[in-house]
Amino acid sequence: MDVVDFWTSSWINDDRVAVRQVLAPDVETEWNLDAPVDDEELTQVLHRVAVFADSVTVVSQTPAADGAALVYELAAPFGTARMVEFLTVADGRITEVRQVYDVTATDRFFPGLYAN
Repeated sequence: MDVVDFWTSSWINDDRVAVRQVLAPDVETEWNLDAPVDDEELTQVLHRVAVFADSVTVVSQTPAADGAALVYELAAPFGTARMVEFLTVADGRITEVRQVYDVTATDRFFPGLYAN
C-alpha cells in the first residue's frame, strides 16, 4: 500500500494514530474552511467527518510524481458534500495537505464541523 492509499484508508476509517504516523512533522496544511488549520485541527476535522458521515468515498484519484489529487464524496445523513485534496509526498511521509471543501454543502450537511 502506498502512502496516499494508507492516508486515505486511515482517515476514512478514523485511525488517528495512523493519520499522524504518515504526516511529516513539519507538514504544511491549507484549506478553504473558515478556521485556521494545522496538523492537529486537520486530524480533528477528518475525525469528525469519519464518525459523522454515513460514508466517505474516493470518487477520483489522480496520481502525480510527488503525490496525488483526490476527490471525495462525503455522504451525511441529510445530504452529500465533496472535498478535493492535494497531497505531496516525500520520503514516505505526507509533507503537504491542501483541501478544498464544497463549503455550502459542508456547512449545511456537516454543521459545526470546523467550529472549536
